[in-house]
Amino acid sequence: MPRMIRSATTDDAEVICAIYNHYVMNSIVTFEETPVSTDDMAERISDVLPSLPWLVFESAGRVVGYAYASAWKSRCAYRFAAESTVYVAPEATGARIGTQLYEAIIVELRARSLHSVIGGVALPNAASVSLHEKFGFEKVAHFKQVGWKFERWIDVGYWELML
Repeated sequence: MPRMIRSATTDDAEVICAIYNHYVMNSIVTFEETPVSTDDMAERISDVLPSLPWLVFESAGRVVGYAYASAWKSRCAYRFAAESTVYVAPEATGARIGTQLYEAIIVELRARSLHSVIGGVALPNAASVSLHEKFGFEKVAHFKQVGWKFERWIDVGYWELML
């Protein structure tokens, strides 16, 4: 079964929405509460590219995961820091797709001379914490009860990797 990681395009927006909206509606890993439209996702992809990477993982010609980096903050002095994000289709979890995407994003960020990458994790989320720590990210912050979703308060932790 051919597998590859490639740069995303706005043509991938529909399948990326399908993956992401599953998490919007069924989990706390994103704090969005309503599904994102294909047009909105295409705009998000366009906003990231070409300044930072947005990658998709294809298996047998089908996108089953994606990862991207976004600006950590908008102020100029933050220009060497990025925030990383990865999502895998629910039916494809456990196949190391997230690991491969994260590895590729880190390579891309290093190639672009970024200095640090930050991953935010809605807690609890053992799989995401494990993924970050597998790559050497260190926990640098823990904010208690900063999100409200599904009728409960949610903590957020931040992990950082110096590139």
